[in-house]
Amino acid sequence: MILRNLFSTAIVAICFTTALFAQEVKTKTQPAPSKPPKEKVVLTPKMAPEAAESAENLDIEAYKPKPIDTLTAPTIIAFGSCNKLDKPQTMWEHINANNPQLWIWLGDIIYADTTNTKVLASKYKTLKTNPDYKKLRAKAQVLGIYDDHDYGKNDGDRYLAAKKGTKKCLLDFLDVPGNNPVRKREGAYQSYTFGKGDQRIKVIILDTRYFRDSLSADTTKKRRYLPNLEGDILGEAQWKWLEQELKNSKANLNLLCSSIQILPDEHGYEKWGNFPASRKRLLTLITKLKPKNLLLLTGDRHMAEISKMDLQGLPYPLYDFTSSGLTHIRSSNSEPNKFRVGDMIVKRNFGILKIRWEGDRPIVTMQVKGLQNEMYQEVIMKY
Repeated sequence: MILRNLFSTAIVAICFTTALFAQEVKTKTQPAPSKPPKEKVVLTPKMAPEAAESAENLDIEAYKPKPIDTLTAPTIIAFGSCNKLDKPQTMWEHINANNPQLWIWLGDIIYADTTNTKVLASKYKTLKTNPDYKKLRAKAQVLGIYDDHDYGKNDGDRYLAAKKGTKKCLLDFLDVPGNNPVRKREGAYQSYTFGKGDQRIKVIILDTRYFRDSLSADTTKKRRYLPNLEGDILGEAQWKWLEQELKNSKANLNLLCSSIQILPDEHGYEKWGNFPASRKRLLTLITKLKPKNLLLLTGDRHMAEISKMDLQGLPYPLYDFTSSGLTHIRSSNSEPNKFRVGDMIVKRNFGILKIRWEGDRPIVTMQVKGLQNEMYQEVIMKY
């Protein structure tokens, strides 16, 4: 009996030990519970928190490639330059009131003044997510070019080491697809032809920084720079491209866009006149090719003016329409310009082109406008 009890006790002990061992093995082999995933941190634009209605969508919206739709020619084109991000972005509301189908940047888009591409991209994104600028992008296509303050250095030229990076940031901001030819070549110059038949509009955008030679300061202080008599602005590859763009254009209205003024030549600041050989070459090329109804659009000057030149051999007057100062203006309110039509307008402004057609002949209304959509000047050109 005693032996039977001892045997039963041993069996119970062995079963209990086996159960404990199995429980221990089960505990050791069971995977530890996973940690709860961290909440995704999404950085919203520091300077425009009001634009962050949906932080998850900001990156997608800001950098989604978007080919330009050229099927329809715009009837209202708006353009401007010189837009400091640290100043109130109040002009967009009034630009939007004109319902433009196309907006053209003519430089100094964000005033980054840096070649740090992360900083550039962040500042471009800050503008791009501004609510009123978003409204413009929703209704209008956007083209453009940098000027020195977005290119990377005040009055920068072809010797800027980081120019490939600043070009990429610009094209990303403009939603230019990766397969667009401008992505693969040196410089940010590009062109687009809108519409069909006899009522086509071609927009040719020059890069006046990437290939430009240097300037020397005027030690007499009479002007900022001395002219570079033999210097070039465009570089040979861009010159050849421009000649083909003008020569082969099938448009009956051609808009040639430059970040700096082309016709005005008497002031002492940035202008094509600082490179007289390039300015002469451009005007000679225009006279030689006689493109249909060419209009120049320029920026940079922190004021607005419309200039007009009669070129011998060109069957229409050549206008240079300057709009500059979306957020700020210059201090002086006068300077000579023998080509000026009307007054120099030293007020925050943007440019408007209203285009209507009589058959294949465009009638272009040039308007300088500002806050509250106030009209400062209007010139009508019947080509």
